[in-house]
Amino acid sequence: MSFMPNEVNEYVNREISWLSFNARVLQEAKDPSVPLLERLKFLGIFSSNLDEFFSVRVGTLQRMIDAGVKSKAMVGVSPKKVMKEVHSTVLDLRDEFDKVFTRVTKELETQNIYIVDETQLDDVQKAFLKVYFQEKVRPRLIPVMLKDIPDFPYLKNQVIYLVIDVRKKWDPQNSKFALIEVPADVLPRFVNLPDSQGRKCVIMLDDIIRFGLDDIFSTFDYDSIGAYTIKLTRDAELDIDDDVTKSFFEKVSESLEERKKGQPVRFVYDREIPYYLLDFTLKRLDIENFENLVPGGKYHNAKDFMGFPKIGPESFYYEKKHPLPHKDLRNYKSMLAAIREKDILLHYPYQSFDYFIDLLREAAIDPNVTSIKVTLYRVARNSNVINALINAIKNGKTVTVVIELQARFDEESNIYWTQKLEDAGARIIDGVPGLKVHSKLCHITRKEGEDIVHYSCIGTGNFNESTAKLYCDHMLMTRNKDITHEVEKVFDFFDHNYKVYDYEHLFVAPLQMRNKFTRLIENEIKNAKEGKPAYIHAKMNSLVDSEMIDQLYEASEAGVKIKLVVRGICSLVPGIKGRSDNIEVISIVDKYLEHSRIFIFCNDGDEKYFISSADWMVRNLDRRVEVATPIYDVALKKELREYMDIQFVDNTKARIINEAQDNKYVRNNCKICRAQEDTYAFLEKQLQNEDT
Repeated sequence: MSFMPNEVNEYVNREISWLSFNARVLQEAKDPSVPLLERLKFLGIFSSNLDEFFSVRVGTLQRMIDAGVKSKAMVGVSPKKVMKEVHSTVLDLRDEFDKVFTRVTKELETQNIYIVDETQLDDVQKAFLKVYFQEKVRPRLIPVMLKDIPDFPYLKNQVIYLVIDVRKKWDPQNSKFALIEVPADVLPRFVNLPDSQGRKCVIMLDDIIRFGLDDIFSTFDYDSIGAYTIKLTRDAELDIDDDVTKSFFEKVSESLEERKKGQPVRFVYDREIPYYLLDFTLKRLDIENFENLVPGGKYHNAKDFMGFPKIGPESFYYEKKHPLPHKDLRNYKSMLAAIREKDILLHYPYQSFDYFIDLLREAAIDPNVTSIKVTLYRVARNSNVINALINAIKNGKTVTVVIELQARFDEESNIYWTQKLEDAGARIIDGVPGLKVHSKLCHITRKEGEDIVHYSCIGTGNFNESTAKLYCDHMLMTRNKDITHEVEKVFDFFDHNYKVYDYEHLFVAPLQMRNKFTRLIENEIKNAKEGKPAYIHAKMNSLVDSEMIDQLYEASEAGVKIKLVVRGICSLVPGIKGRSDNIEVISIVDKYLEHSRIFIFCNDGDEKYFISSADWMVRNLDRRVEVATPIYDVALKKELREYMDIQFVDNTKARIINEAQDNKYVRNNCKICRAQEDTYAFLEKQLQNEDT
């Protein structure tokens, strides 16, 4: 994959780095060692990622171009140049996607699994589809005859449509063009067909519609009929108006409606579409001079492959590993009692997120618990977290929820849960004006004798039991007075935004997280210059903030050894002679999504450990409420050190991050190491050691 050479080669443009990350996802789909149907799923993840990239990042670039922004400081190079490179790179990625998809489908066929189209059906399958089409599909279709209406119908964001070419060979003027929305929101995108000669067959909804075209357009006289997929992606940024008479709840609700009408940022079409039909469509949509016109294959919205039918043997999927019991929790009936005994560090999905839900359920019925406070950013569709909070309200507890209504693409869900919680009697705090609340905090207050005792949970990921099965995250459960007192202060800040607290233990953005991380880096620089041991080991999702990158460069120049695991965007360039040659960066893409943020500073041998909800990006450090907590327990520090060391020696799924953005795998003569498998084995061994 060819990526843009940087004008200033000390930084990689964030958009280009993001596309490089998605190329790593595509590598997983290409990797023959990945189980076959998991590879198909990675194709779906790649497609879903690309859709979001265009909706969010390309939408932002287009706004900058429209506003005449030429500043290189915002994106590394000019927005127009970035947009041009994005378009070129996306075309390369699409071509690679098509090759990988073809390879995967051919391998499926060697296993007697076929994704067939409407031209490949036997008589039994045709009979099945005739019934299925009439009963399920046709009632959902609303064909629009395009030549009979003055304006082209409004195209919804990220929805696939079929443009129909109803041709009269000798009378082209009387040919008809039509538009049909593919109703994949209400019908399965994939349908299992009856087996054919021992072959398992799956057909896509698009091809079921193609199968029924003759039935739909039977009243017309035509010689041929064809259907070609198109999809429009729109800018997904929310514009929140400043009307002071409206609640924030109302503003977000109205902005969601406006998002559906966002400006086009990408138009994808079937490259087999006849030129006259494409020309007609683009002119009617008034986007014929649009920059991001992307020729694609026959099928779009490949993200639906994440929901491909479960078919074939277990070997087609990753081995299912059940979450391990936590060594410090398995013998306790009470979560609160376990936390009273010692600090707990949860590592999910390797250990069960249910421990957190158990804690909420226990707090909900404990007569001595008086209140529960929690921040919510994204929650599960059928959220046990929400159910536990509602149960707590019914049991007379005071429940305060800070719910982020602007969590991108979860706004509607969060509005729904806000109403549910309010109806149940929860106290809802919308957040902090001008700031997103991205911190992951839960705070429980309990009467214990004459004392009021606080218990806090501080996490790197959302309180979401669905994503906790797929995302690698950590959560500290503690009743440490220093930490819980400051978590209480954070919730007080949500209540009274005018109060600014001085935090001695927590790092809280945007108040002082940046400064505290800066001081820790400066301390490593000072120690390195004095000849003392100095290193920084960190793991995050994105490293984009130029100030933090410059400080890491300065640390490298001073001799500080820096090892980073950055899953996604990394604007830092390792290995620049005299500038960043003491910095190594890898990225791990595997069956789980690496999501945790961990920071370790040598501190002259007295290591400092932190877990955080924040990446090192401008938005996290300056425009969001984020929290990093120190880890004080010696055993937990050792646990995190082991976890990070496992990440650093991965030579199976780790890629080297460099200026070339070529995603070469880490390969060496050391013992084979795969971080996600080895982390599970490490925690499993912990349990066994406890048993002996």
